Formats: sequence, structure tokens, C-alpha cells
Amino acid sequence: MLRYLALGDSYTIGEGVAADGRWPAALARRLRAQGMPLGEPQILAVTGWTTDELAAAIEREPLQPPYDLVSLLIGVNNQYRGRDIFNFRDEFDALLQRALAFAGGRSSRVLAVSIPDWGVTPFARINGHDPARIAAAIDTFNRAAGEIAARAGVVYVNVTAASRQAGAAPDLLVEDALHPSAAQYARWLDTLLPAARSALAV
Repeated sequence: MLRYLALGDSYTIGEGVAADGRWPAALARRLRAQGMPLGEPQILAVTGWTTDELAAAIEREPLQPPYDLVSLLIGVNNQYRGRDIFNFRDEFDALLQRALAFAGGRSSRVLAVSIPDWGVTPFARINGHDPARIAAAIDTFNRAAGEIAARAGVVYVNVTAASRQAGAAPDLLVEDALHPSAAQYARWLDTLLPAARSALAV
């Protein structure tokens, strides 16, 4: 059975979503249905984590590489807390190198996933956040992550567009009006599934 490690924050652990609705779990399930023997993902993610908090957790966790697939989705809390892009670049780069090591140095087996845009949600509006400002900041963080992924030869998967299309649709968000529902994560699979399938085929 192929092994999958998913690293991240609330979007990876699926805040407010049942375990089988998390996108890493749904991704593994869809891949198995297509004949790829991918086991249930090992998820290392906590709501609210920033890049440095994920890095610290990696040091504490008894992970057992190599993994056949590794995904990394991190950075929204750096942006939310107002941390600068230069700090994010350095810490994301270091995390991506860790992800590569967990994949046995196989860059083709690592997926770097873009940061969703929480500025389109009712939570952002209700709490007085400027959607345009959030979108610009998310784009800046994602450009940096995409450039780092490209240099490392890692596949970069854009789920930001899908998060923006979801907007404020109630069925695409959980009760907090901020985090994606299982239905929104299922939409993300339109881009995640082919990327993961290609990665595992290498």
C-alpha cells in the first residue's frame, strides 16, 4: 500500500468537516477507486498553524519516511497574522525541503498546494476585513510559494481559484462561515486529483 503524508493547517485537517470529508482523505479515496493503492493519509495539521509552528511540529512528530506522496498547504495564518512575505518565503522553502526529504528526494511525488482565499467568506465581511486587500496578500504569498515550488521541481496545485468561486455559498462553507465544507473540498479535487495521479504514476 502506498503511503501519503499531508502537511498543513486548518485546510488540511478540515476544520468543521468529518474526517472522511477532508480533502486528503477524499483524494486518497478517489485514487483508490481509480486503481491506485494509496492508503489513508497521515495528516500532520492543526487549525491556526503558521509555517514555523508546522516546522516545530515536524520536529516533534515521529514520522517514518519515505512516503510515496507528500502534500504541503500552509501559509494562510502567516497572512492572517500580518507576517511579512520574506519570512514566509524562507520558512516555506525550508518546509518544502522537508517535504522533499519525506518523499525520499523525489520532487515528482510532492504537491505544493496554494493558499485559499478566505477574503470571499462571510466571516471576512462580518469581521470588517477588506476582501480586495486579502486577495492581494494571498496572491503575493502564492506567487512566492509557486516560485519556490518551481525551483524545487515540485508540482504546484492551484486551489485558490476554486475557493474564490465558492464565495459565500452556504453549502460550500461550514458553520463558522470561514472554512470550506466537504462539498467545497470535493471541488478542489478537480485540480488535486490529476496532479496526484500524475505524481504517483512517475
